[in-house]
Amino acid sequence: MSDHRDWYQGRNVMVTGGMGFIGSNLAEALVKLGANVTIVDSLIPIYGGNEFNISAFQDQVRVSITDIRDRFGLAHLLKGQECVFNLAGQVSHLDSMTDPQTDLDINCSAQLGLMEALRAAHPDTRVVYASTRQVYGRPQYLPVDERHPVHPTDVNGINKHAGEQYHLLYSQVYEIPTVVLRLTNTYGPRQLMHNSKQGFIPVFIRTAMEDRTITLFGGGGQIREANYVTDVVDAFLRAGARADDLSGRTFNLGARPSFSLLHFTELLLEIVGKGSMADAEWPAEKAKIDIGDFESDYSRIVAELGWTPSVGLEEGLAQTVAFYSDHGDEYW
Repeated sequence: MSDHRDWYQGRNVMVTGGMGFIGSNLAEALVKLGANVTIVDSLIPIYGGNEFNISAFQDQVRVSITDIRDRFGLAHLLKGQECVFNLAGQVSHLDSMTDPQTDLDINCSAQLGLMEALRAAHPDTRVVYASTRQVYGRPQYLPVDERHPVHPTDVNGINKHAGEQYHLLYSQVYEIPTVVLRLTNTYGPRQLMHNSKQGFIPVFIRTAMEDRTITLFGGGGQIREANYVTDVVDAFLRAGARADDLSGRTFNLGARPSFSLLHFTELLLEIVGKGSMADAEWPAEKAKIDIGDFESDYSRIVAELGWTPSVGLEEGLAQTVAFYSDHGDEYW
């Protein structure tokens, strides 16, 4: 049986959000596999698109500065594409509560527009959609499998679930080969660092590297898990190569062992060699949408796609800190 990576040789592949964190790492992997890569990104500053993310391979890809909300521009770019990795999105949970309309436009309406464009002219194109474990909301049991009830705690989770459902509906009704991946905390090189819109990990890393104090709410006892970006890229590649025969499927990503935020912070401070931590009360706006402890059951993707995370937390954090030590000026 051929390796899943062989499928991409010579294929036309699009990455939406391709100058962002995960998208740029995925685009680089696709270039190395011999794919003809089109990167689509709005380069809206607050959302993580960064030209430096693709500087090492920019001359090997086609780049279009297009907002995913521009359905006419997107429809043109879809011509000839054999696989679309759909990573464009608004990911900030707090922003979704203060500006719900923008979150709706990007994470819901734009996703429907993409699927409509594919239905109208490109129904054979494979699609892998980047969703989030946030759709589950506060867990009713741990670990959370794909059968767990969906009950988001914020507008972002609601709209990401709607985006999922549009993808899955068009898979079912129009036979567009589509796979949904529900990501947990992802970290690594090229992540947005100058604001808090991509979760706690980049905030904690920058704070430690600047020798400042990391604030842990409620003692840092919350349980989390995290995937290093290369492992997440591998999951996308596996899903894209198998989208024809696994169309309509949803898969959790995850990692073991899980960790408390206190343990994560202690490990990070040890790796960085500076910084400190302090306890604080939960801010009201954060407490209302926090999901509590979370662990994924990712046995389905292990069984059906052969995916397992390979980079442990200590190794991944060391590689991440080393990257920002060298390139922090491009991200701070």
